[in-house]
Amino acid sequence: MADLDELRKQIDTVDRQIIDLFNERIAISRKIGNAKRLTGKEVYDPAREVEKISKLCRYADYESKPYVEELYLQIMNLSKKHQSKPAFGVLGKSLPHTYSPVIHNILCPDYSYDVIELPEEDLDKLYSSGVFKGFNVTIPYKKDAASRSDVLDEAARETGSVNTVVFGEDGKTYGYNTDCYGFIYMVLRSGIEVSGKNILVLGTGGASASIIYALRQLGAADILSCSRTGDIDYSNCYDKAADTNVIVNCTPVGTYPEVDSSLLDLSRFQRLEACIDLVYNPGRTRFIADAKKLGLKACSGLAMLVAQAYKASLLFRGKKEDAEAIPQGRINAIEDTLRKLEYRMRNITLIGMPGSGKTTLAKKIAKITGRTMVDLDYAYKDRFGMTSAEAIESLGEDSFRDNETQVAAAVLPESGLVISCGGGIVTREENEFYVRCNSNVFYIERPLSCLSDHNRPVSIKHGVEALFASRKDKYEAWSDYKLSYDRFDDYEEFTDTAVRDILRILDGEV
Repeated sequence: MADLDELRKQIDTVDRQIIDLFNERIAISRKIGNAKRLTGKEVYDPAREVEKISKLCRYADYESKPYVEELYLQIMNLSKKHQSKPAFGVLGKSLPHTYSPVIHNILCPDYSYDVIELPEEDLDKLYSSGVFKGFNVTIPYKKDAASRSDVLDEAARETGSVNTVVFGEDGKTYGYNTDCYGFIYMVLRSGIEVSGKNILVLGTGGASASIIYALRQLGAADILSCSRTGDIDYSNCYDKAADTNVIVNCTPVGTYPEVDSSLLDLSRFQRLEACIDLVYNPGRTRFIADAKKLGLKACSGLAMLVAQAYKASLLFRGKKEDAEAIPQGRINAIEDTLRKLEYRMRNITLIGMPGSGKTTLAKKIAKITGRTMVDLDYAYKDRFGMTSAEAIESLGEDSFRDNETQVAAAVLPESGLVISCGGGIVTREENEFYVRCNSNVFYIERPLSCLSDHNRPVSIKHGVEALFASRKDKYEAWSDYKLSYDRFDDYEEFTDTAVRDILRILDGEV
């Protein structure tokens, strides 16, 4: 007879596959509902439902066949429920990395939310289709949305920029700017003081008008704009904006995948106190990392993204008075959504000495969470055609480290992975940014007597004790969480304990 624990593992795997397929089916049902709205067809088609269930029963094996009709009647009812929800979305020309659907699905299950990628020539059709009850708007259509709105709120009217459109029951198109609220929320929760401060705004694109308006609402003293072609540019700003106290990046510079891009040398601003980045992917941009190295206050744009979505969600649900009277201070719905989104976006990255169990832990975490696992040593082999040990032996450690940084730069800025780093990742200062830019970083500390140097040429050459002494401080400085474990007689007991600790910490964040 099969082992009960093994059977439970098998059913866990099947359940994971079922959930993945159900996610896909529900998403497709949303698209079908929108397509039916566009063509005027009824969402419910009883004849097709009967035909489909009959066909599925023919596909079923003898053991599952008695349950297929009952199962699919329930699935179809849920799909129809999802199709019938009011449809909203996010409008843009290209939205490959948008988190808006995730945010709105967390904030409110009462409506469906889609990505609307359209060229400019299709906007007339979108506005007249009746498919969507409204949508959020991103670059490059915010000013166009303002011009198409019959009624604008104050922020939209003052900035000429609309990021939330609602089609009213009265036939009018309402345009709102919830970006201003999102920015103010982000600044207040960060503790960064802008009242009475001199502000330098980077960029003069669609986002900057909203930010300048919000900064004025917050009482900023002097606001200057910097751009590549403006009177103040990225070469003369150190002189023309020498009194800057706070810099706000309203450009996309530093956004994934171009995470190494940077605009300024922050150290040249002698009166600089804080930096604010509207970019939210990665969570710690190069701009933010540079600010923190200088001991400055800093925050990135994820809180703004969630807060503006929260206000938009109220407007989508017809709660205009609530949206206009949101109190200052932290909002539970925003903070809960922010925590869940950060958990989803950030990698779970493990660092520590060679042989400390990082790869095994990463594999277990990936299996439990359904994330993709990446071992940087394996990624090295995929990229350069040799193992890390082979590379160190044939190329030398310096060349290997150069290549390792390339791998780190390619993998670590991604989102939602489980990553096991090589023990020597901390030997290059430039790797710190990649390790920390989009990860919750866990340092796994084990007794040196537990560490094997098998097939580890650096450990053999320098000795485990010497390597640990040279790396320990960086492991601790680069990590968000340090987990120390003594010797376990049973290796499986160690890995189960460590995985449980890591997931407990992350569950606390979610």
